[in-house]
Amino acid sequence: MKRKTAYLGLFAAVAIIFGYVESLIPVFAGIPGVKIGLANLAVLFILDRYSWREAALVSVVRILVIGFMFGNLFSIVYSLAGAALSLTVMNFLKKHSEFSLIGISVAGGVTHNIGQLIVAMIVVSNTSLMVYAPALLVAGVLAGVAIGVLVKEVLGRVPLNP
Repeated sequence: MKRKTAYLGLFAAVAIIFGYVESLIPVFAGIPGVKIGLANLAVLFILDRYSWREAALVSVVRILVIGFMFGNLFSIVYSLAGAALSLTVMNFLKKHSEFSLIGISVAGGVTHNIGQLIVAMIVVSNTSLMVYAPALLVAGVLAGVAIGVLVKEVLGRVPLNP
């Protein structure tokens, strides 16, 4: 139990550091919300090794810390919405499908962007934000592939029962 708690703390710290590093990278393509999602490396790792509860805990901790340090209330709300939807979908696919880790990561990247877009449309009471959907979906696929490949590599290098 102590070892598991230590690993969860370690991966929460890694997610926070990755979130900080990512906050230093300018927004790509002029589309709000487009980023690689480096902090999701830790969340996907925890989802694979432990369960959705632990992954949700690490995700909420990193969102709150990164949001309070480098964002604002809206960034926290958007991130929580995206994370909740993506973690729900990734957990469902992990348990009820034959998707690979990369496929699960792609689904997570895409649904994270969808969750944020839905919240943004609710906040501004305007569906015209759907114009960003194609770019966000492509970005979600590309980021999902990148994160999935990286997590697969990390999983191959970390002991099975951390």
